[in-house]
Amino acid sequence: MSARQAAARLLPFGARAFAHAARAGEVVGTVSNAHRAASSVMEVPQRLLMGPGPANAHPRILAAQALPLLGHMHPPFLKIMDEISEGLRYVFQTDSKYTLMVSGTGHAGMEAAIANLLEPGEKIIVGNAGIWGERVADLSARYGGDVIELKVPAGKTFSLPELTAALEQHKPKVLFLCQGESSTGTHQSLAGLGEVCRRTGTLLLVDTVCSLGGVPLFADAWGVDCIYSGSQKCLSGPPGAAPFFMSERAMEKLQSRATKPATFNLDMNLIGDYWGWFGKRSYHHTGMVSTMYAMREALAIVAEEGLDNLWARHLAGHQQLWEGLSKLGLKPFVENDADRLITVNTIKIPDGVDWAAVVKNAMDKYNLEIAGGLGPTAGKVWRIGIMGYNATPANVALVIEAFRDGLAQQGKL
Repeated sequence: MSARQAAARLLPFGARAFAHAARAGEVVGTVSNAHRAASSVMEVPQRLLMGPGPANAHPRILAAQALPLLGHMHPPFLKIMDEISEGLRYVFQTDSKYTLMVSGTGHAGMEAAIANLLEPGEKIIVGNAGIWGERVADLSARYGGDVIELKVPAGKTFSLPELTAALEQHKPKVLFLCQGESSTGTHQSLAGLGEVCRRTGTLLLVDTVCSLGGVPLFADAWGVDCIYSGSQKCLSGPPGAAPFFMSERAMEKLQSRATKPATFNLDMNLIGDYWGWFGKRSYHHTGMVSTMYAMREALAIVAEEGLDNLWARHLAGHQQLWEGLSKLGLKPFVENDADRLITVNTIKIPDGVDWAAVVKNAMDKYNLEIAGGLGPTAGKVWRIGIMGYNATPANVALVIEAFRDGLAQQGKL
């Protein structure tokens, strides 16, 4: 055997003698290596993510993503999907069988809710208290909805009387509210709305992307009909999965539509069938296997801690943060304590302070992420996330120290 023949036997099957599977008539030229990356191992810096999200993931959740892949229709993976659905029932506090993880971020959950609940020409009242209300209004218009926007100034929330008046006047098919508005730092009360929505024939849709697991939520008891959320905040998972819930009323609306949802990817008739909502399993898309491992562990960790303890831990972190920040002369952007969100805290930028320099110093010196404002609060606030695995006294203390240092460097203390 020649040296060339011996070397060829050591090559991978597809590389021997430059073998390929091109079709007849296809010209196979010389492969360009102009963009071929050098062999390397990826390096990622360690950072403490105390902005509005993502938060750092629990180590057990990160480890879950390294487990062997399963087929997306294999019985062991379907069992994991069932465990996720059950874990979501606990987090949402519902007995509904219609819970799942949408394959995608919170925006995918948002679009899924609008696409499935709203038909062209139907009215939707959108409570616009920040950027997430703006985006739901945009999405609803794109799906042909008759959008009625209610607006409040940044840092304010809607009262039950004003929402009741709008519901009774317009009798929309859907009312949208954001429980935790991360762009402004407000916490919208849902008290009494379920009853009013039932009286007006309206479905109550709630965004809980940055609040689920951080503040109380009782889907069934409060009469909520549809909820979407995010995986990467108070649940301590990686970005890429959107917890999703529908009530029986919402499912009745979906199944009585005159038109199909104008999306295949997010049609809950099809996705729900993949998740076993209707007593069988049908292929819809390739489920995000490793991400689902992570979210199964995330929900298990929530159950082990218990919602009462989880809510209390987030509140304690919020209280510790403001006790420390107030000693530095910093003030909350949301003036009314009853409107203030505890998971994403908005801090007024004092006059004469270079807010971006404070953010940069925190990253450069402490490997700590804090953020500026977004949408209506851009240039007006800093945003501090106290969420999930990161909601600990030591992490909050580091945030306070980074503010003290950053302000001191500008002669503001």
